[in-house]
Order: sequence, then structure tokens, then C-alpha cells
Amino acid sequence: MDNLISARNVSVERDGKSVLKDVSVSIGYRDFITIIGPNGAGKSMLLKCLMGFYTPDRGSVTQSADLKIGYVPQRLVADHSIPITVERFLKLRKLSTSESRDRVIAETEIGLLLRQPLSVLSGGELQRVLLARALLDNPTLLVLDEPAQNLDVTGQLAFYKLIERIYRERNVSILMVSHDLHLVMSATRNVLCLSGEVCCYGEPSSVAQDPAFITLFGEDMAKMMASYHHHDHEQHHHNHGHEHPTVMKDLNHV
Repeated sequence: MDNLISARNVSVERDGKSVLKDVSVSIGYRDFITIIGPNGAGKSMLLKCLMGFYTPDRGSVTQSADLKIGYVPQRLVADHSIPITVERFLKLRKLSTSESRDRVIAETEIGLLLRQPLSVLSGGELQRVLLARALLDNPTLLVLDEPAQNLDVTGQLAFYKLIERIYRERNVSILMVSHDLHLVMSATRNVLCLSGEVCCYGEPSSVAQDPAFITLFGEDMAKMMASYHHHDHEQHHHNHGHEHPTVMKDLNHV
């Protein structure tokens, strides 16, 4: 199988309403795809379908045999009545080795937090711990659902720079839902714009010129995106020259 995950014509209905309609997308090796869209666009539902947590009403999702997912949720509410430390939290992953723990602790720079209870960590510190836990088993796909939603601007920037570094240094694909597109521009390879169905898909600078993108996000965002030069693209191009035919085919009529 050429992709980690391939979804074809995925449709989901809830309470008689369409949540996803004929969504097709492929996640390849060394991919970095950011899903954007307004509230209620079906972004989290698409993640659930792609990860195999939810079976779509129609369509299919195929996963490769070597798919191993590391998942970072939007947030984790740490219970003050259960004073679990960061170190203990990481060791709850029974299959992880001390070598893999040492690596992710260094990568995410949480060494000074190991003896701290989860409940006293700041938002940014907790997200780095959740990221470290997601990386423990050396995933082939890192999935992040609005990972910086509850951070201030400085925290968001630092977290996305960390994600970008992990993408550069690890042999991993990344699938992320994010509102902060302007902060992930330098890292993301492709953008999938979702509003129940695929509105547009492609490299950030080309998506910014798509009428569907401008309709959803406005001309100011489009201008900001269009002026951005994707400096990472050239160095990755030789690793990832294929398009996503299922997506591109479905966009011909947009």
C-alpha cells in the first residue's frame, strides 16, 4: 500500500444531518497535512474516521499494515485528587522502553517537569507532555486535534516550532487539525479545507487562491497566505512527488 491511510467517499450523518459528504483523502509517508475549516465542518469526525474510531455511513477507510498512530488530544484535564507525576504518566505506556522515554523527554524538553504533578503544569507544558507520550511508541503517523487551541500566542508559536522540528527529524507523517494556519505554514505540506465536504486541497499558497477558501476564510487570510513562500517545499519535494489523486479528482468540479 502506497499510503498510510486512504479514505474514499467517506460520508457521515448524525441526527439526519450530513456531517461529512464524499470526503476522499490519502495520507502518504512523510506527509504533513493540516485540516482547516469552520466550526462544525466535520474536522474531528474526519479524524475519528481516518483513525478507525468511527465507521462512516458510506465510503471506505483503508489503513496500511505498518500504521502506528500517536494521538495528541485538544486537552487533558488532570485530576487534582490523583497526583500523578509526568514521569509516572509516561511510564503508563507499558510497551515503551527507557530509551524511547529518554529520547522523547529530550525532544520535547520536559526533563525538568518529570517530578511535577500533571495538575500543576501550564497549558504549554501539558501539551508537550502529551506530545511526548504520543511519540513514545515511534508512531508512523502523528495525529493532533487543535493541539495549541488553549495556548497563548507565544505558546502556540513554540509548540508549532516543536512539531516542525519533530517532522524534520523523525520519519513520521503528521495529520493535524488547526485554526492557526498562519503559524504552521512553514511546516505543512498540504492543506485540506473542509466544510462538510472537501472545498479545496493542495499546497498552502495554491489553496489561498481558491475561491472556496476565500469564501470560507475571507480575503485578508487569503492575502496573508498567498504572500507566504513555502520555503520547505523544495527540500521535501524529492521525498514526496505524488499528488493525492482521489482528492484532486473530487476537486475538479469545485
